[in-house]
Amino acid sequence: MVTFLAGGTGTPKLLDGAARVWDPVETAVVANTGDDVELGGHLVCPDVDTVLFAGGGVLDRETWWGIADDTTATHEELRRLADAAELGSGPRYLGDEAQTAGRDIARWRRFSGVGEFMEIGDRDRAVHVTRTSLLDEGRTLTEAVGSLADAFDLEVDLLPMSDDPVATLIHTEAGETIHFQEYWVARRADPAVADVEFRGAADAEPTAAVEEALADPVVIGPSNPVTSVGPMLALPGVEAALSATPVVAVSPFVGEEVFSGPAADLMAGVGRDPSTAGVADAYPFADAFVLDEDDPTDLPDRHVERTDTRIDDADDAERVSRACERALAAVGGGEAGSDAEVAE
Repeated sequence: MVTFLAGGTGTPKLLDGAARVWDPVETAVVANTGDDVELGGHLVCPDVDTVLFAGGGVLDRETWWGIADDTTATHEELRRLADAAELGSGPRYLGDEAQTAGRDIARWRRFSGVGEFMEIGDRDRAVHVTRTSLLDEGRTLTEAVGSLADAFDLEVDLLPMSDDPVATLIHTEAGETIHFQEYWVARRADPAVADVEFRGAADAEPTAAVEEALADPVVIGPSNPVTSVGPMLALPGVEAALSATPVVAVSPFVGEEVFSGPAADLMAGVGRDPSTAGVADAYPFADAFVLDEDDPTDLPDRHVERTDTRIDDADDAERVSRACERALAAVGGGEAGSDAEVAE
């Protein structure tokens, strides 16, 4: 058994090759939900859905968001209505009273759908409608995601990190507090980051399924340490669980150069060095790291496996996954080669 912590695109890309190394049926994926938003009354779970769509074979792999070849008629009509009625476009964050009046799982992340600021395809929207409806019927988020995973014939066990609401909020140097999706999607990471808050994390809990998954060896892929992995680490008990099990992490940096996304700006914003060394500091529980062969970082107190860590396709993902397998074997997380033979 092996468990992946997934957020953004880094770990989902790694999962493409992990299926050739570990049996997917014996693989759990704990997905970040700090990025989730309620948009126009529907709960959107970007990091959950990237794994869902990738595993279901429908992910748009050009954008690593949404469903390939999806239509956007509803989204386009929402934008047209907003323009025609002179309602404006862009994020329209609902007020404080509305944040606490809606369904609990949506707290601190509720947006109006007027002029919808995130492009959501029509088939993609059906997923959000189904998930939200299941929540309104009384299901937990874990149960709702499980039903969707069945609909997409997912082999891995996809688990949202919590059934409780956690919202990743960006505090800017201009004094604003905005949701991560507004920062990343609407503003294209333009505001300078002063700090990052995981609102609700202290009162949230990892689910029993997540706690069970974290007892197995863990792989943290090359996801953003702040906004993809950070919300999971902010949950009570998660770091302690990771300290008690073998953990290998893949750096999203090569030295001080990040592969993609806003990880460098976010790490600097929370006072961490935007580098592989900074990632190692952020993951004190990690027993081993997989670093790029050109990464000059020395981690004398951790086991290190080196390979080309760029992931452009499934073969790249398999190469990095096998380095993770060797690293786990070196720190007591399994015997290299044994799981691969089962998977093949």
